[in-house]
Amino acid sequence: MPQAPIDAVLRDILTHTKTIALVGASSNPQRPSYEVMGYLLARGYRVHPVNPGLAGSTIHDQPVYASLADVPEPIDMVDIFRTSDAAGGVVDEALALPHLPKVIWMQLGVQNEAAAERARARGLHVVMNHCPKIEYARLIKQPD
Repeated sequence: MPQAPIDAVLRDILTHTKTIALVGASSNPQRPSYEVMGYLLARGYRVHPVNPGLAGSTIHDQPVYASLADVPEPIDMVDIFRTSDAAGGVVDEALALPHLPKVIWMQLGVQNEAAAERARARGLHVVMNHCPKIEYARLIKQPD
């Protein structure tokens, strides 16, 4: 099972990422994006929720932004909790930022190869159909 190369890439991304924009963030504790955001915050990441319908409110005490362009600091990783079709627009929005993120991460079930190719062509790492919460728990050694 040739998992080592992808595992090494995922571990490197999770180790070097500091700031995450979570697109499609939900304030509903029953939604996966809510749980993942809380998990990432608890591991020391700065997570900026992005959801135009919730802009101006907070999720996990973090202000919600309407768009990636509204996030007030450079983003290392864009974590996409949207449909595969909608992911293309999110990637295009990320590619229009003045400071390009290093990583586009599409959540479990989210895959958009055309958008991934556009991001890779600009030098970004792209992860599709994976969850950073799951991969963090699997790949990053936690102190006992």
